[in-house]
Amino acid sequence: MLADITIGQYFPGNSVLHRMDPRVKLILTFVYIIAVFFPKNWLGLALATAYLIFSVCCSRLPLRLVWKSIRPILPLIMITSALNIFYSSKGVELFHWGFLRITSGGLITAAFIAVRILCLIAGSSLLTYTTSPTTLTDALERLLRPLKALHINVHELSMMMTIALRFIPTLIEETDKIMSAQKARGADMESGGLLQRIRALIPVLIPLFVSSFRRAYELATAMECRCYHGGDGRTRMKQLHMTQLDGWCLLSMILLIAGVVALNFLIPAVL
Repeated sequence: MLADITIGQYFPGNSVLHRMDPRVKLILTFVYIIAVFFPKNWLGLALATAYLIFSVCCSRLPLRLVWKSIRPILPLIMITSALNIFYSSKGVELFHWGFLRITSGGLITAAFIAVRILCLIAGSSLLTYTTSPTTLTDALERLLRPLKALHINVHELSMMMTIALRFIPTLIEETDKIMSAQKARGADMESGGLLQRIRALIPVLIPLFVSSFRRAYELATAMECRCYHGGDGRTRMKQLHMTQLDGWCLLSMILLIAGVVALNFLIPAVL
């Protein structure tokens, strides 16, 4: 299961999304996350979903890769959807037992929320799949540059965020190795009740914390040996430049938001 988590990983390529300016990709990702919460009807949500599918096709990433980013979150999506079933009283009553009541409107709301969360996760994953950590750091630093007026060290903030994102796959791989080693020593992590499974994770968490601190110390030492002193006077090998492609992508996002807002006024809301 841990091997299927692909959050924070970068997959090199030469697709349209790979060639885009990382600053534009960051802006589009942030705006898309907001836009996913705009639709109030199925047609608006279908438009946002179609935009995501088109983006996945443009990235030329295997569909199984996108599925890997979604599969670990499926239990959370199912729980969230199940809770929304009982919170809505719209539509025809399908089941009623005590305080539990299921209506057709509750099922529709649950499905609507599930699709919205799926779009949110898949859309966010495309950013890290098509942008290298170094490029992402430069883009974050450029976008957060106005915060320097508030005496905020933008470079260090961007570096910390990117390093944290970069080490997610490393920690997942380390956790998988530790669990395999503990199982080889006879540890049972899959049987028993909930409390027993939590106790069985203690031999995994302690080595993981030790390994994480060791990696952080080694990274700090390596950066110090390379005379790293932050962003002051630092030059970049690759300069960021916006192209006509980035302009068309920004225009497509504007059209998406305009379409979703227009559909909200024309079609009755689901939620």
